[in-house]
Amino acid sequence: MKSDVRCPYSSLLELLHYRKSSRNFSTKRLEPETIERIKKATQLSASCFNNQPWRFLFLYEEKALEKGRQALKEGNSWAEKAPLLVVGFSRADSDCQTRDGRDYYLFDLGLASQLIMLQATELNLSARPMAGFYPQKIKTLFNIDDEYTVMVMIAIGYDADETSDGDKPERKRNPLHENFFDNRFQD
Repeated sequence: MKSDVRCPYSSLLELLHYRKSSRNFSTKRLEPETIERIKKATQLSASCFNNQPWRFLFLYEEKALEKGRQALKEGNSWAEKAPLLVVGFSRADSDCQTRDGRDYYLFDLGLASQLIMLQATELNLSARPMAGFYPQKIKTLFNIDDEYTVMVMIAIGYDADETSDGDKPERKRNPLHENFFDNRFQD
C-alpha cells in the first residue's frame, strides 16, 4: 500500500510505546485499504481452539457512524469526531468454556481488540478503547442478537494533536513490582 504511513519503530516494545489513545481526532477519513489492513491483522488473533469468537462491527460510513455515536455516553463525546468506530462483541457459546466455569470468549475478544489497536498504531493512527457507551443501544441500532455481549467500542483515526516531530508526553505506568511478581505473589 503506497499510502501507508508507518511508525518509525522496529521492535514490539517501541511500537507499544508509540501507541496512543487520543481524545482529539482529526476528521480525516481513513482509506478503505487502511480499514481492511486492520481487519486482516485482527483476524490473525489467537483464540481458544482457534474458535475466533470475536465479532467486530466497523462503522465508517456517515450514516453508520451517526447511529454509533448515538450510543456514546456523555463523557465520550470526544469520540464523535473519530472517522472509525469499531464495536467488539462475542457470545459465550462461541468459545471455550472450561469445566471449572471459565468462559474464554471475552478474553479472546480482548486479545483481538488489542490487535486492532496495535495495527492502528503501526499505521500511525490513534485507537482508544472505551466502555463509556450503551451496549443495549448498539444492539438495538444494529440488530445484534441479545445472546451477544457487546464489550468494547474503539475510536480510531488520525490524532489531531500530533506534533510535527512526533513527540508525545511520557506515558505513566506503575512500577513493574506493583503488577508483576517473580515466583510468588506478595500483596
